[in-house]
Amino acid sequence: MTCLSRFVVVAVAACACIVPAALTAQQGPVPVTVVTVEPQDVTLTSLLPGRVAASAEAEVRPQVNGIITERLFDEGADVAEGDPLYQIDQSTYEATVRQARASVAQAEAVLRAAEREARRLVELQSRNVASEQALDEAVSARDSAEAGLELARAQLNSAEIELSRTTIRARLSGRIGLSQTSQGALVTASQAQPLAVIRNINPVYVDVTQSAADLLRWRRGETEDALRGADATVRLILADGSDYSETGHLRAAEPNVDAQTGVVTLRMEFDNPDLLLLPGMYVQVLMPVEVAKGVYLVPQESVVRDRRGRPNVWVVNAENVIEERAIGIIQDRDADWVVNEGLEPGDRLVVSGFQKTAPGATVAPEERAE
Repeated sequence: MTCLSRFVVVAVAACACIVPAALTAQQGPVPVTVVTVEPQDVTLTSLLPGRVAASAEAEVRPQVNGIITERLFDEGADVAEGDPLYQIDQSTYEATVRQARASVAQAEAVLRAAEREARRLVELQSRNVASEQALDEAVSARDSAEAGLELARAQLNSAEIELSRTTIRARLSGRIGLSQTSQGALVTASQAQPLAVIRNINPVYVDVTQSAADLLRWRRGETEDALRGADATVRLILADGSDYSETGHLRAAEPNVDAQTGVVTLRMEFDNPDLLLLPGMYVQVLMPVEVAKGVYLVPQESVVRDRRGRPNVWVVNAENVIEERAIGIIQDRDADWVVNEGLEPGDRLVVSGFQKTAPGATVAPEERAE
């Protein structure tokens, strides 16, 4: 190799070493986005699966036998207690009422005659014209006529009740479902299938299952003490993942533990003004458990995991150098993690710019806009 060639090779190598250093000096610290965290008290929740149930439900059933002559409601509509729903043929029951009224009139006539006879014999006996036996028989006939009249009136009342039951009425205010019978169908008082079902769906109940150990905490007041001063309302997550606008509260607990699963059924109550919740719908309930004091809400995008899956964050220290720290996560809360270990008040966590830097590098932190 000639002297000129050796000079060119050495010059090129020297330039290759000088150019990256110059570019690095020109670029300076890499900008990253950070979030400053401070300790706070956070209400921890438990996510429980549940089903929506109507707060009241009534099956519409016939109480007398007969042929349905008319349906008096619109399927799926709201009905009020006492509204007529079905009409059963009344002809047989009207005839029975007329017969019972005639029996009452006949009993009244018999009673009037018995009373006149009793008064007459009382007068005769006072003049020693009638015997004691005749008077006793007259009084007995009068009392028997009174009993006969009461029996006839009771039979009339029963017939009138049967007649009134030919109009099947709503026993509950709510929304009525589909009709299970039609005009011309024969119904009986002892049939198994209801004619329709009325459900009150404002408010609604949500039944969830909870472990017996957690229930004991509720019973002993530990959870109530832990939640003092915190948000104790119950939130609902719908099947599509959205939050339900209304909050609820714990209403009751089933006084029985499932022997196989060790869980107890809890009943929550929610207002349902828009009738969005329907019986049988699957939901999830966020129920408060306790208050974690002095914890941090850390954006989920700031958490990175090592090869073993352990959570870490990059913290920008006072010299704007990145430090990697291991943290302890309790649970998630919306878009944040609830962290109880590894952080200090005022720590600045990297949430964006991971690809351009690494732990130990100097960066230019920029606070993320709210």
